[in-house]
Amino acid sequence: MNDSVQKFRIEKDSLGEVRVPVDALYGAQTQRAVLNFPISGLKPWRAFIWSMAVIKRAAADVHQELGLLDASRAGAISTAAAEVMAGQWDAHFVVDPFQAGAGTSHNMNANEVIANRATMLLGGQPGEYRVHPNDHVNMSQSTNDTIPTAIRLGCLWRLEELDHALERLAQALHAKSVEFDDIVKSGRTHLQDAVPVRLGQEFGAYARAVERDRERILRAADGLRRLGIGGTATGSGLNAPPGYPARMVARLSELTGLKLRPSDNLFESMQSMADVVDFSAALRTLASTLIRIANDFRLLSSGPATGLDEIRLPAVQPGSSIMPGKVNPVLAEMLDMAMFHIIGCDATINLAAQAGQLELNVMMPIIAHNLFEAMQVTIGAVNAFTEKCVVGVKANREKAEGWLAKNTILVTAMNPIIGYAAGAALVKEALARDLTIQEVAVEKARQGLLKRTSGELLNETEVQEIFADLRKFTEGGMVGGAGGG
Repeated sequence: MNDSVQKFRIEKDSLGEVRVPVDALYGAQTQRAVLNFPISGLKPWRAFIWSMAVIKRAAADVHQELGLLDASRAGAISTAAAEVMAGQWDAHFVVDPFQAGAGTSHNMNANEVIANRATMLLGGQPGEYRVHPNDHVNMSQSTNDTIPTAIRLGCLWRLEELDHALERLAQALHAKSVEFDDIVKSGRTHLQDAVPVRLGQEFGAYARAVERDRERILRAADGLRRLGIGGTATGSGLNAPPGYPARMVARLSELTGLKLRPSDNLFESMQSMADVVDFSAALRTLASTLIRIANDFRLLSSGPATGLDEIRLPAVQPGSSIMPGKVNPVLAEMLDMAMFHIIGCDATINLAAQAGQLELNVMMPIIAHNLFEAMQVTIGAVNAFTEKCVVGVKANREKAEGWLAKNTILVTAMNPIIGYAAGAALVKEALARDLTIQEVAVEKARQGLLKRTSGELLNETEVQEIFADLRKFTEGGMVGGAGGG
């Protein structure tokens, strides 16, 4: 045998002969895609492979029930597809996501792998096709309804994992809000001193923001449960037997354990990627929230000698190759970078969704790739940030309370008592003399120069009482007997 015979087998498709690696489970159409699209070196995400396989498995089961596929072939397809779902043949899914429109190459990659594996289960060899990729594995299907269905199923398959990651993050942030509840610190707006808050209140707000994003994602995911399988090429259902869409949704629900429902308009489900855009937008909103939280962590932990240093993040690795002892907020930095990437994925999905024409969106391969990548990166980044950063955050009470003592904007609590203009004058003097607002206010009261808006003098003891318990500044209402005589 010569070298080519040892390494390749010859397969045929409608365009002619193709050399396929002898040990490959894929066939001629997949090989053409490999040769045509050596673009990125990227391969399909596991969620996409799984979802395509479960569609093929459900179709085989439904066709056997309808008497359209004999039990031997149907059983072989179902078994082969189950193996693909389990990850046994991932190495044979080789088509670059940058490929021909709609995802025909992806669909044929799945059809050929499952057909060849089913052929082997029936005693044949790859390329022999006792089970045919088109006639049997792809029966009653089109790329145009399987790919959008696979996108929806793949997202739902990982939804619980994503939700649990966000739940753990929200719980970790909430736990810190309880732990830090008694630490009163300087609030900041515009990155300038503002009225006091508790460190626990800051962390409680982070937790609630993540919880709200969880709710948005789950609401958006509900639209993905509506499947257009059975629309075949254009939404008309040509070549699919009566009742096929409903049977497919029922079987897919059984196989996946997901709550699924048939589309109320198969044409719309083929034309429109709006449900996917909605889900991606919810991930983008989460990304915006997490970027904000990560940046706050970076600010609050800055220093330690020359920054805010109000929280200390876990030291997980040295921060510099040249500066000894430097430790950086690396998990917060990672989260920023990951979420920037999510926003980029969403931009691609949004543009690709707009690019569909008439009966089909041909940009589905890149929609699928970016959506599954967004979920993968989000789950990984959130889990790492939670486990390696949030749960180990420590408060620096001394520094937080020290900054608060210097905050002249504490005078805001005196506005109802002495008026805005008098308060502004106190702040100006405190800053000019490098004194605290309390020191200046007490001095003015001692000198008989601090008056209520009613004209009555405010004495030293009354001023000291206003600033005696700064926690009450974080609890709303008026401080210090406003308007009293």
